[in-house]
Amino acid sequence: MNNIVKEKLFSKNLINVIENKYKKNNSLVDEKNEKIKVGDIIKLNYLIPEGDKERIQSYEGLIIAIQNKGINKSFTLRRTVEGIGVEQIFLANSPKIISINKKQSSFIRRSKLYFLRYLNGKSSRLKRKF
Repeated sequence: MNNIVKEKLFSKNLINVIENKYKKNNSLVDEKNEKIKVGDIIKLNYLIPEGDKERIQSYEGLIIAIQNKGINKSFTLRRTVEGIGVEQIFLANSPKIISINKKQSSFIRRSKLYFLRYLNGKSSRLKRKF
């Protein structure tokens, strides 16, 4: 029994050592060292490959969900393009994320804002934090 516990602890420590090698130091922190959370409107600069070259694409939208699973930490960014809601999931530890700028914070009481998918117009606005 004692050997099984030791093996589990060793395997968890080994996984943490390997994950820490690939984690960014500040995975969900913007350039002003402010923590990014659900309900924030952010501008994200992301590298996109086009043939032999890479270009920077900027996405601006609302974070509606954050999944915290170690190195697989990700967040869902929702924005409207020509009146249609578009959601994209980004890995927080991705080397393709160049910068994150926080534009606005909102006062929210939920951890996931999936209900915004079904709202449009003025009803989809959130209360702003000052």
